[in-house]
Amino acid sequence: MNLGELKPPAGSRKNRKRIGRGDGSGHGGTAGKGAKGQNARSGGGVRSGFEGGQMPLSRRLPKRGFRNPFRKEMAVVNIEQLKRFPEGTLIAHDTLIQSGLVKKKHCGIKLLGKGQIGYPLSIKVNAVSRSAREKIEAAGGSIIEES
Repeated sequence: MNLGELKPPAGSRKNRKRIGRGDGSGHGGTAGKGAKGQNARSGGGVRSGFEGGQMPLSRRLPKRGFRNPFRKEMAVVNIEQLKRFPEGTLIAHDTLIQSGLVKKKHCGIKLLGKGQIGYPLSIKVNAVSRSAREKIEAAGGSIIEES
């Protein structure tokens, strides 16, 4: 058997349904859309969530809470995650992305105080919790806050 002789198993590949190509194709006339009506028209059909004039579910359910459209989503990094960096390293946004601690672009990075560290690090972040600041400075490290 050669690569040129390979074929997919019988019945595993279907031809595309070519609609609106005349009556001989088997899908001519109304092109599989039935007869007349809103769904037979070009651009026809109803928007998602439309329930035929009945009050839609999204409007029937009670609304709760508030989501600030101007919120700033911070990526969170804990002190225990910084143990992968050697002593005296300057840790900035791009360092954290390369190491995989921060996956995507956020509005900033906040350092939290979960865990312990026993050697000094220089950290450049947007926000720091009080406990994280105390632990880093107790280990002899420094924090540079960006706005």
